[in-house]
Amino acid sequence: MAVKRFYETFHPDHYDLFIDVNRAERSFSGTSTIHGEIKEETVLVHQKYMTISSVTVDGQAVPFTFSDDFEGIKIEAGKTGEATIKIAYSAPLTDTMMGIYPSYYQVDGVKKELIGTQFETTFAREAFPCVDEPEAKATFSLALKFDEHEGETVLANMPEDRVEDGVHYFKETVRMSSYLVAFAFGEMRSVTTHTKSGVLIGVYSTQAHQEKELTFSLDIAKRAIEFYEDFYQTPYPLPQSLQLALPDFSAGAMENWGLVTYREAYLLLDPDNTTLEMKKLVATVVTHELAHQWFGDLVTMEWWDNLWLNESFANMMEYLSVDHLEPNWHIWEMFQTSEAAAALTRDATDGVQSVHVEVNDPAEIDALFDGAIVYAKGSRMLVMVRSLLGDEALRKGLKYYFDQHKFGNAAGDDLWDALSTATDLNIGEIMHTWLDQPGYPVVNAFVEAGHLKLTQKQFFIGEGKEVGRKWEIPLNANFKAPKIMSDVEVDLGDYEELRAEAGHALRLNVGNNSHFIVKYDQTLMDDIMKEAKDLDPVSQLQLMQDLRLLAEGKQVSYADLVPVLELFKNSPSHLVIDALYTAAAQLRQFVEAGSAEEANLRAFYNDLSKDQVARLGWMPKAGESDEDIQMRPYILSASLYGKNEASEKQAHEIYVEYQDKLASLSADIRAYVLINEVENYGSSDLTDKLVALYQATSDPSFKMDLEAAIVKSKDEKELKKIISWFENAEIVKPQDLRGWFRGVLSNAKGEQLAWDWIRDEWAWMEKTVGGDMEFATFITVISKVFKTQKRYDEFDSFFTDKESDMLLNREIKMDRKVIASRVDLIASEKDAVNAAVKAAL
Repeated sequence: MAVKRFYETFHPDHYDLFIDVNRAERSFSGTSTIHGEIKEETVLVHQKYMTISSVTVDGQAVPFTFSDDFEGIKIEAGKTGEATIKIAYSAPLTDTMMGIYPSYYQVDGVKKELIGTQFETTFAREAFPCVDEPEAKATFSLALKFDEHEGETVLANMPEDRVEDGVHYFKETVRMSSYLVAFAFGEMRSVTTHTKSGVLIGVYSTQAHQEKELTFSLDIAKRAIEFYEDFYQTPYPLPQSLQLALPDFSAGAMENWGLVTYREAYLLLDPDNTTLEMKKLVATVVTHELAHQWFGDLVTMEWWDNLWLNESFANMMEYLSVDHLEPNWHIWEMFQTSEAAAALTRDATDGVQSVHVEVNDPAEIDALFDGAIVYAKGSRMLVMVRSLLGDEALRKGLKYYFDQHKFGNAAGDDLWDALSTATDLNIGEIMHTWLDQPGYPVVNAFVEAGHLKLTQKQFFIGEGKEVGRKWEIPLNANFKAPKIMSDVEVDLGDYEELRAEAGHALRLNVGNNSHFIVKYDQTLMDDIMKEAKDLDPVSQLQLMQDLRLLAEGKQVSYADLVPVLELFKNSPSHLVIDALYTAAAQLRQFVEAGSAEEANLRAFYNDLSKDQVARLGWMPKAGESDEDIQMRPYILSASLYGKNEASEKQAHEIYVEYQDKLASLSADIRAYVLINEVENYGSSDLTDKLVALYQATSDPSFKMDLEAAIVKSKDEKELKKIISWFENAEIVKPQDLRGWFRGVLSNAKGEQLAWDWIRDEWAWMEKTVGGDMEFATFITVISKVFKTQKRYDEFDSFFTDKESDMLLNREIKMDRKVIASRVDLIASEKDAVNAAVKAAL
């Protein structure tokens, strides 16, 4: 049943907010004065965890009640029409990384804090009474007071207007949704510049960071805003675009209009010692958030069922813009290894959400942020649209969209209508088959009675109920074929004629931009494999990707993949090597730690990597290609798993040389040197040394390398010590807990310890990170590791009674299937896979 939306009772058009934060008492108080139109005499305004002391309508006190159960205030306004509602309130500062909250950090051993905000999805109601729904757009005038001391900086969506009696007044915002309001204060470091059109660009951090760590993102942000103004043909509508790194931040980043907030690792980097991979990641996060300033902020989804509209679009635009800003990075290759791979794997499990999902109860909203679907699959849909339209038509359609809906709200069909103004294609009809249905098809391509035929059917990994779904599939064939496959089966005509006319092996989904996989029959596959070594890197990646997925879905054997991996092991393309080791990693599920089969698999890894590691060496070389720089981490990691003695010895020698200056060791190899040291030369002293460095450094990349190594300990005593840090925020911040937990759980020696911990400490987890939209991903992490019937039974037993939590319900049901399908796959494939690996040696 649909829950009543508060917007039905009251349409706000302007807020005057006064917020007074008292850090010492961990509380704040204020008044929310809202001008708007009362639609029903009983007005509903959102609040959560507040004490409401008074409510007036046009200056007259009126009866009201409030409760956290329905997250609102019921106000008996006694009238309809234009009115001003003034609400006085007080509330606690939270420690949940939602609402208004403190972030903790250290400078020279002194503990400090920065106050920041996070309001998406429904947390603005924890900061000020408001109609906290995307459609309820209004302008906001913020007045902010706090227990201020000298040297503090105050930021908000708009520039500061004036300071009077210790109150900071900010300029009035444009019309926007409540979840995009943001402010922050504390001691900060900053760098600023201006765009060609005069927009102030700034990057801000705590003073634990050096100025040089802010400059990379400043350059990306400036050029991204300039690119988007040109691409969208719509000016950036605010005077500023500030980027702020918060030391405690639950998600990756948040697109608050004019004041974007980030996890430190996704905004700050040391330009002198950061991997190219990390630079790409930071650049795509910044450009993703800045794409939102138009797509999400200027035009906002009407309701949360169209969340994908914000996220999928920004996810595509981050790649499109970085490709323009840094063409030498070939950033679309990263799209293939991250977005495409994530979407294809997740979307094959029966029960997965569709991109567009009905949402009635706000309690369901946080469960919608399934990154592999709303972000990755959604962006693949838009890449599909872009390849159908071309950039010129895309830009024309987008300009129309922004002109029609700016400062307002929109739904998916509004975008398709706008894009349809620039093309003859019925974009809406094509896209509805992809957005409103979960899953995707496998296209079977086969020669029958001399004719090439194609069929489409939903692809499942694990149990799946066939319900006759079909899709409008852009085929992207490298031969004469229809542009769109609408039917369940098509006959493309005489195979020999098509083959002769094409002059090469026939393939579908060239470029891997459409959301389907292909199963070729033996005739077609043999023909493709003859040319496999001459294919472009994306096509080689796609061969391994599709075979890996078909093997997961038990439509081919994983054993068939082994010779294909050998074929590409010496590829000069990092993209192909990434795909190769992504597929090879799946072979690990078929072996037990310490078994003879695992020894064979390690030897196979050594065989795959030994020529490349000999060619590349451990230490980066001056002037080497970007391909080699990006390939080295995959090769070193494979070489260490392969127990290559020369690699282990060299990594140890590098560690010894740099043991007193580990931060200066090249970030391209640092994680692998540290992992090797912990795995092969580990001790209690080493763990203590590395965790002390982890606590002391403010460099997020170095922190990640240290964490990656520490959790690899083979000593149960050390692993117990590591787990004891999980609830110590001085060592493991709640924002980083999932990564630490995943690291110990995936360690064969730590799996039982980590699983026991999360079951024993679930109540603590709910209290500490349970209010956070990322909470359900702890369950996802578990499902990626478990692979036995015993673990399935334990998972089922522990999580069944937690299905009543709307945030966790879908994830639990999905992950039960993920584990069950893996258990089944291993039982049926284990012998064949291990025999194939042994035969390859």
